[in-house]
Amino acid sequence: MTYEIENMLREKGYTMVCGVDEAGRGPLAGPVFAAAVILPDGLEDLGINDSKKISEKKREKLFDLICENAIAYSVASADEKEIDELNILNATFLAMRRAVENLPVKPDYVLVDGNRCPKTGLPEEAVVKGDAKSISIAAASILAKVSRDRYLAELDKEYPEYKFLQHKGYPTALHYEMIRTHGISPVHRLSFLKKMH
Repeated sequence: MTYEIENMLREKGYTMVCGVDEAGRGPLAGPVFAAAVILPDGLEDLGINDSKKISEKKREKLFDLICENAIAYSVASADEKEIDELNILNATFLAMRRAVENLPVKPDYVLVDGNRCPKTGLPEEAVVKGDAKSISIAAASILAKVSRDRYLAELDKEYPEYKFLQHKGYPTALHYEMIRTHGISPVHRLSFLKKMH
């Protein structure tokens, strides 16, 4: 993973390029998470990559390394009620805006994974498959994914009957079976379960 996109922006005069990505758009339960990261130069050797391409153990390790080395980072979320109220796309953008706004250092350019921008009020650019092209977005994807996984581990303790650790909230056969058995919990996204209530 390289700084190719970030370097092109630096040549145009941007010094604080921030990568943004989300985790948890597809699950039936819990918040959608987003992270924003501004990286210094020279972290190519850490092994930062798209969070989907690395193991959970490596993600956990990289999470700590990114937090230790980043110029600034922030993780934010939009909860299941906001998802039901706004729809998942708008709730994702809300989480992304929160992550950018909460950065202790203000970015001057925002790179967002995907094909649409969350309208942060800053110069921004959507990068399709950005987590495979931009080291900043890849770092954000790791922070968002690990943060969501940790949250799901807490939900699993709170609602053990739903077996959240096994399916991570995604729409699997096991998850649907647990909802049919135990009903819809307070952390489920009602808009994703219209046929079940």
